[in-house]
Amino acid sequence: MQQIAAADRSRRLSWNTADTRPGEQFAYYREAICQAFMNLTPATPGFLARVETVGLGDGAVNRVSFPEHVVRRSAADIAASSRRCYYLNLKLAGRCRIQQAGREISLSPGQVGIFDSGQRFALLHDRGPALQVASFWVPAEALDERLPTAPEVAPARVSDDPFVGHLITETAQVLNTSALRASDADNARLFGVLLDLVALSLSRSGRAGVAESAGLADATWLALRRAVDGRLREPGLGVAAIAAAIGISERYVHKLFERAGTTFASHVMDRRLDGAARDLRDPAIAGRAIGDIAFDWGFSDLSHFTRRFRHRFGCTPRDWRRG
Repeated sequence: MQQIAAADRSRRLSWNTADTRPGEQFAYYREAICQAFMNLTPATPGFLARVETVGLGDGAVNRVSFPEHVVRRSAADIAASSRRCYYLNLKLAGRCRIQQAGREISLSPGQVGIFDSGQRFALLHDRGPALQVASFWVPAEALDERLPTAPEVAPARVSDDPFVGHLITETAQVLNTSALRASDADNARLFGVLLDLVALSLSRSGRAGVAESAGLADATWLALRRAVDGRLREPGLGVAAIAAAIGISERYVHKLFERAGTTFASHVMDRRLDGAARDLRDPAIAGRAIGDIAFDWGFSDLSHFTRRFRHRFGCTPRDWRRG
């Protein structure tokens, strides 16, 4: 079967077995996953499934929704594939087991595992009425060049890594949700950050330099901003709570904001004001009091909110709403 060339992975492709006759669904699904993942052999015919692939530089993210079934990579599949890759799977719904080279790992929602297309494996998607996975297609050379020695990558749940596991999960989630909205350049750069983090997890020698890794700093900055955004509405939000949420020191939080040319307090204030400004222009809540909107965004003093709003936007919240 002809496979997607690297140059073709910059575009979005999707397959849905609901668009085919029941008797053709299995063949269509097999063709879809072979196109997205390279040659694989699904073992259970006759079900509804959807496959979508979005390019990420030289790699891709393949999103798959399906019922319980088994997928295998056989010796014949390996021989028929022109390239070697790694699969980096972010489990979204249900549970699966990955069996390869005498080892087995399991993935539950929010966990990330890696395994090698160059060895036979079985994926047992066996727990849950509806299963979903975001599987990152990683060209072998893209990860191998980041590792200090000749790689022998055994199946591993890299999200368990005590140093960078939470950042791997965070970065994979961001890539999965934003791939269609972000530019090709941003997708490629963030994909590179994800591979840097995975390489740090797989390489024992790399862990000694974790704090100095540029890829780790980028991913930590991403996790930091997401943590702040998720708690903007909490009154009294402080550095200590955010630092604890992502597992770094308060000093490092300040250092990352300093690198970005701002401070924690300024960033929080700007994001809260931006959120309040959006709500003030939202026709669905046009009847809500300005004070209620301000309090929803973590402000505890209406006069202070008004002063900061005027300084940021050049008018009062009331005039902005009329705008």
